Amino acid sequence: MAQNNTILIVDDIHPIFIEQAEAMGYVCDYRPTIKLAEALEIISTYAGLVIRSKFNVDKRVFDAAANLRFICRAGAGMDNIDEAYAKEKNVLLINASEGNMDAVGEHAIGLLLSLMNNFNQANAQVRAGVWDREGNRGYELKGKTVGIIGYGFMGRSFAKKLSGFDVNVIAYDKYKTGFSDKYAREVSMEEIVKHADVLSLHIPLTKETKGLIDDEYLFHFKKPIFFINTSRGGVAKVQAILNAIKQGKILGAGLDVLETEKFPALAEQSWFEELKQSGKVLLTPHVAGWTFDSYKRISEVMAGKLRVAEISD
Repeated sequence: MAQNNTILIVDDIHPIFIEQAEAMGYVCDYRPTIKLAEALEIISTYAGLVIRSKFNVDKRVFDAAANLRFICRAGAGMDNIDEAYAKEKNVLLINASEGNMDAVGEHAIGLLLSLMNNFNQANAQVRAGVWDREGNRGYELKGKTVGIIGYGFMGRSFAKKLSGFDVNVIAYDKYKTGFSDKYAREVSMEEIVKHADVLSLHIPLTKETKGLIDDEYLFHFKKPIFFINTSRGGVAKVQAILNAIKQGKILGAGLDVLETEKFPALAEQSWFEELKQSGKVLLTPHVAGWTFDSYKRISEVMAGKLRVAEISD
């Protein structure tokens, strides 16, 4: 263990991380209500930082953190951390994709089944005294082709959850090859566009993926699709999704993430009113990976990876 063994925790995490980190000899300073300005004043004394999404760990944070050796991100993506600058500063980055991959896979299944069977609409109608069987006739997953963009922990988890539905699962990943397995078959993006009945995104937000799903991208799909996004809101333009719904190219969209999240900022977006009124969109507040189970598992995964890193250091 290095001499400086202190960890600043700036977000709410399961106490099992603290328990396991302290067993490794670390001293944890748990400050889940701390603000960025305060963190910048004290971070120079810490060897480690644990964060979810409270603030961006950018050049300013790294430059203030003179003794920082590692950052643990309590989640899957690293889009709120400047990875390139972390590498320059020789700061180890640890995330916990394995901790919430099952939560994300199950949530995506839930969104898809709800859309295909009109659960949200049917529930509201029955409660309002409307009994409309024909208007709520659904689609079966069996026999459909599900296209997955991104085949990391999240994409594979979704594919695995689909394995009992008798579907054809195809996947595209720009950064991987040779990943076909018993749950999905690797294909080109052209094949996704040509064959998919369902499109589900499982990609990080990067300069390359920002705004990937736009009007032009959706225009090329050969069949009407059900669209699921449990990755990052920034990869899909909401107005393009709404446009595709109006054109009949998207039969229904399940969105756990949006370009702009949280109120009041969300309500101020030009597309929000149309999104709110659309009966073809099912919304959840960025909770796909945030279950009672994953809350603990994420902390266990982070602690486990930190232990391995210390052993190999």
